[in-house]
Parts: sequence; structure tokens; C-alpha cells
Amino acid sequence: MNAYKPIEAYGVIGDLRTAALVGRDGSIDFLCFPRFDSPTVFAALLDARRGGAFQVAPVLEDVRYKQLYLPDANVLLSRFLSDEGVAEVSDFMTVEPDRPSGTLVRRAKTVRGRVRFRLVCAPRFDYGRAAHRVEVRGQDVLFLPEGGATPPLRLRSQVPLRVVNGDAVAEFTLDVGQTAAFLLGEASEDQAARWSAPGYVAEAFKATLNFWRRWIARSLYRGRWREMVNRSALTLKLLTSGRDGSMVAAPTFGLPEHVGGERNWDYRYTWIRDASMALGTLIQLGYLDEATAFLRWLEGRFAGPGAEAPLQPLYGLDGRREVAEEILPHLEGYRGSSPVRIGNAASSQLQLDVYGELFDAIYLYSLHGEPLPLDLWQDLVRHADWVCRHWRDPDDGIWEVRAGRRQFLSSRVMCWVALDRALKLARRWPYPAPVEEWRRSRDEIYRDVLARFWDSDRRAFVQYPETTSVGAASLLMPLVGFISPVDPRWLATLRAVETDLVDDSLVYRYRVELTPDGLRGREGTFWLCSFWYVECVSRSGDVEKARFLFEKMLGYANHLGLYAEQLGPCGEHLGNFPQALSHLALIRAACDINARLEAAGKGG
Repeated sequence: MNAYKPIEAYGVIGDLRTAALVGRDGSIDFLCFPRFDSPTVFAALLDARRGGAFQVAPVLEDVRYKQLYLPDANVLLSRFLSDEGVAEVSDFMTVEPDRPSGTLVRRAKTVRGRVRFRLVCAPRFDYGRAAHRVEVRGQDVLFLPEGGATPPLRLRSQVPLRVVNGDAVAEFTLDVGQTAAFLLGEASEDQAARWSAPGYVAEAFKATLNFWRRWIARSLYRGRWREMVNRSALTLKLLTSGRDGSMVAAPTFGLPEHVGGERNWDYRYTWIRDASMALGTLIQLGYLDEATAFLRWLEGRFAGPGAEAPLQPLYGLDGRREVAEEILPHLEGYRGSSPVRIGNAASSQLQLDVYGELFDAIYLYSLHGEPLPLDLWQDLVRHADWVCRHWRDPDDGIWEVRAGRRQFLSSRVMCWVALDRALKLARRWPYPAPVEEWRRSRDEIYRDVLARFWDSDRRAFVQYPETTSVGAASLLMPLVGFISPVDPRWLATLRAVETDLVDDSLVYRYRVELTPDGLRGREGTFWLCSFWYVECVSRSGDVEKARFLFEKMLGYANHLGLYAEQLGPCGEHLGNFPQALSHLALIRAACDINARLEAAGKGG
């Protein structure tokens, strides 16, 4: 068990195709290649013995680890400090939109003393299921997997490599100021020729650094906590597919919501909900290009076979509908957390709330972008009509429970949002629409929520009519404009949420013991809900309390400002990492609190 580092002990780098998790000890313990949803080539994070890893690190006694991002960039620097010497390893992935895949670049450097380094590149292809053979060609080692599920890899080294049991290994010594670079990428001869260009590593470093810095410079945010907001924005961009315009919920799979439990999911796909929320957040920061690219991707989901059916909760990055869930029994899982799943059965669920998040994001885009294409509008009309017919249906809910369908409060509220934003879009653009039918359905949903989801004894809006328990999804109600943030019914609900679900500044999605979800075990507090909570407190008028709670939440970030999905009772990160929902909710909360402090004339 000690072979596993804490989930929060990693940084993330990427190339808008895939992402790698880099530990503070210089080990890349997770990488799918060449895309987010490709099979892993390194997965020691999920099986320390069989998963594979790529380590470049100094051999030092009593070493202390430091890790940081270069300012305003997704270029990672791992530092190793010891009485014997000081060393660094810089890591990045090249962002090259015209290439089928990027290059992972690792560069070791001695800062003080004379330092010996060790390299071990041990890929394990197809989630550790495929054997491979090795060929040495000059400076390069080619890893050639069997079966073809994962493309072959080429490792180029500026120091001599040896092959030991199918792995590339090296030991080398660097004096002060000396560096050694290592490149990992596709095995094509074209790639090899590009790497051979004079000064390739230095030019790739400058180009990558400039790409990220130019991108973040476009942000309109100038308020408090700017460094954390920018890091969250850079993380959201890192989770975006440059080719498809879609976004993964997280770049990993199998990381547990409870260590040793079965709540281990694959998040390497595009959830309509998550991507729509991220789209709205990026628009808030001024990033319209990403919104336009996502809308193009979305238009593809409205076309072709199956387009008349309700939207799936999630799709493959390329828009494919089949995301079959399967178990990898040969992987032991992070610290014994099994089963390890790939794919996600939630793709076949019914989640009515996705329409609300989607229509809300499109409406926000319409306020800042170009007019919607007529074809897209006709698709939206069709889906709004579908919501009118089906908002009463029980569904699987925003949290994708596996205990059967219910009539969830959050699904009702977000159906109301879908029709409300559809009406606003119809008023904004002179397109034909059945506005009277939409208005009747919207108002009927509102009356239904007040009549059936308000528990007058509990003095709260409850999760579903058959229960007296509240859920954190109710925090959406004032955030989407369903109810005033100072309405007495809402303030009473907020107090119920605080009583049942809030632990210090942190919020559980629901109490598992009161709301069975079809799974064994427990889970941690949920970052998305925690940031929703602080935004609700801010909107209720208690901005100083919100500011204090928000600052406490920032203290739980990892050393690089990254957040997983959940937080455990000892401050440990849980679930897939880093999580888009966590970072977009942080940005939203920061923007709201900062705006209210500014309006109150409180400098900072």
C-alpha cells in the first residue's frame, strides 16, 4: 500500500489531447496515449506493480521535494533538495494542433553539486494487458506493443540507454548547469526527424510556455485570488480536446471516492452537464473560442442516428454514443480500491438536468457571441419540446445514482431552467418557437416544485417527494435564478443543508445512509457542492462569511492549486484528479464574492 502516493501529490501536464500525472518524486504514474480516452501506457497510480511508470529523478539521500508550475503555464517543475545537491526535472507536453499527437518532454538539470540521476521508462500497454517488444535504434528506444490497441512509442534520450526486461533504464551524472532531455511520443520516422532538428527541445519549451501564457492573458478576470482563478482556468483548458472541442470531466479513471471501496469511475469522457458548466465559466472569463468549438461539437450530437432520443448524459470525446462500462480485473486499483472500471454505464441513464445546464450555457453564449445558427436553433426547439413532454418523468438524477429512478428536485429545477432559457433565447433572436407552450410548461414545473418538493414540516425543499432529506443539488436553485437567494423558503433550505450536509466549510452531496444510491461504502465531501455553498452564502448577503469559507477551501488545494472530485475526513483528495467541476465552481465562487466585495467598496 505504501507504493501509492496521495492523489494530491501530483501535478498534471497535457497537450489538449491527453494528460499525464507527474508525482513530486519525478515519476509519471498515469498517462493515456495518444488521447484522453485511449488505453493507458503508464498506470502505476492504479497498480504499482503492473501499471507502468516513467521516472526521471536524482539519486539523493534525505531528499525534500518541491513542485511548482512556471507562472501562467502548464509547464511543471519538480525540485529535489538535499545536502548532497539540488536537482530539477521540468515536464511539459507540446501543443501542436497540426500533429496527430504531441511530445512529452522531460529535462533533468543539476542546480547545485554533482548529481547522479536514474531513469526508468516502463510502459505497460493497453491498461497493462498487452506485452511489448523493444528495438534500439541509435539514441532511440522503440516500444512495440502487441495487439494494436495502443500505438508504439519512441523514447529519445540524450544519455545512453539500456534495455532491461523490456524497460529503458539509464544512470547518468550531471554537473552544475548541465541538462539532459528525454522525449517520448509516437514512433513514426517523421516524429524522429522532427526531434532531430537543432534546438528542438529549447524551441518546444518556448513554444509551449508561450502558448499557455498567451491563452491565460486573454482572461478578463482581474479580481482577488487571481492566481487560483488562473490556475483553475488553465486546468479547464488542459482538459479540453483541441481536436474535438469537447472536454473530459477528468483525465483519469479508477481513483476512488472511498479508498478500498467500489466507487471508482471513468471520467475520461464528455458529460453534457460538466462541459456546459465549464463553457459558461469560460465565457464568464472571456473565452468565446472554446464555447464556439463546443457548440460545433454539440451540433454533431443533435444529428445522425439516435438524435431524436433524449440527450445522453455523456459521450466519447469524438461524440461517439457507445461508452460501454467494463472492469479491469487484473489491476488491483489505487491502494486496493476495486473494481477498476473503464467506460461508464451512466451513458445509458436518463438525466433530465442536462438540458438545464446546456440551455443555460447556450443562452450565456448568445449574450456574448454571434447569433445562433438556424440549424442549431431548430435542434434546440426540438429538445425544448421534448422537455415539455417529459419533465415529469423519473430519472437517474444529477448524481447518477444506481438505485433506480426517482422524481428529483434538481431535475425538476433544471427542466425549468431549460425552458426559461429557451424563452429568453426566443425573445433575443427572431426565430420561430412555440413560446406559449414553453411558458405554460415552465410555469407548471415551478408550481409543481412548490407543491410537491417543499416540506412544510422540515421547512426545506427536499430531494424527492418521498423523503424528508435535503440534497446539495438544491444549492442550484438560487444560482440558476429559480428562487431568490434571500427568499425565506430558500434561507430555510440553506439552514437545513448546513445542518445535514455541511462539515465545517465542506459539503456532502447527500447522506448515503439516508439516500441509498445503489452502492456500498461512503464518500467524501464534494468540491462542486462546497463551492456552490459558498456562492449561495455570498448571494444571501453574508459576503464576509462567504469570503472566510472560500479562503478555507483554498487551503485544501494541493501544492499546485489543483482539486480532485472530493475531500476525505483527513483532508486527503479523493476521486478522479483533477476534476473540471471543482475548478469551474471555484472560479464561479471567486467571481461572485469578488464582485460583491467590490460593490461594497472593500478593497483587496
